[in-house]
Amino acid sequence: MATLSAPTVLSADDVRALRMRALLLGGDHPHQSVGEVVTWMGAMQAQDLASGMWSLGIRLPGRTEDDITQALENREALRTWPMRGTVHLVPSRDARWMLDLMSARPLAGAAGRREYLGITEDTVERSNAALEGALRGGRRLSRSECLQAVADAGIATPGQVGYHLLWYASQVGITCVTPSRETAGGGKEQTFALLDEWAPDQITLEHDEALATIALRYFRGRGPATVKDFSRWTGLGVRDCRAGIAAAKKSLRIVETESGSMIAAAEALDAGVPPSAGGHVVPPGFDEYMLGYGDREAMLRPEELQAVVPGRNGVFRATLVREGRVVGTWKRTLRTRTCVVEAAPLEPLDAPSRSAFEREFARYGEFLGRDVQVTWGE
Repeated sequence: MATLSAPTVLSADDVRALRMRALLLGGDHPHQSVGEVVTWMGAMQAQDLASGMWSLGIRLPGRTEDDITQALENREALRTWPMRGTVHLVPSRDARWMLDLMSARPLAGAAGRREYLGITEDTVERSNAALEGALRGGRRLSRSECLQAVADAGIATPGQVGYHLLWYASQVGITCVTPSRETAGGGKEQTFALLDEWAPDQITLEHDEALATIALRYFRGRGPATVKDFSRWTGLGVRDCRAGIAAAKKSLRIVETESGSMIAAAEALDAGVPPSAGGHVVPPGFDEYMLGYGDREAMLRPEELQAVVPGRNGVFRATLVREGRVVGTWKRTLRTRTCVVEAAPLEPLDAPSRSAFEREFARYGEFLGRDVQVTWGE
């Protein structure tokens, strides 16, 4: 790959500004639909549904949670387990090639988990057959209904057994997660459909083309980033990652930064470094802003990580981001008609900054269709 000639070395501020624009968090961008945003990003973490919805909402100003749900009903994107055994939003027509490309490690790692849970290959095959039979013909079933179909096939699903069987069926591309539906108790429950029926027009890519496509989408939607970041995000080995980068070399460039060599989309570098990293934003905890990288020092200092990931247990708090850097965290409490946001700064915030964040939370309230009340901790 060609190297970027100027500037010779990108500063940390430059990296943050480029990343925020790549992540569609740094101001205006041309993508106006859920499908366009998810395709640009390649995949977006959505293990926590509320977080995944706001990850889309924050990138599509003026859209509401209901708008995002309708877009998912329209199959602009779907949820499945394409990488690292974790739920992501992916473009609906790309689900199968992404599963084929990145499922090897999660499936290999699942063998030990199945043995621990007492799940045999025969159990998996019978469970998959039961789910296919129950869902065939365009049916959508809730998680509990899927587990009942498995139980009706004579398979016990105590503890984590049921979750593992449902995960496995999606991981191998039999099912996918469809929009949640309301339960009799007023909550919402995940639903499933057959992938080949929910999104029948799947794109087919050869292995090398798939590697090139995922490499381009990763660095286009998160660059500048490192090969190690890319490997961690996809779960692919470094050799495959380098092969994908090489195959996409016409669209990518190596760039030198204060933290070492990174890779970014050539188009982004040609457009120049943005004048700022996008002001104030309030991404959810499981946003690609955090989850898209293995090394997060560009966004927060190592000593601040404990505040964002208490106990380093993999559960990320939502963040207050100013000019690409984390300056606080926040959490919400939903009440009957309102949403109470508790904001906790990690450093002193002056009145203009607090006002800017409160405007972003007002946007969040419009997204939810609720009034938002913001309280500030010290």
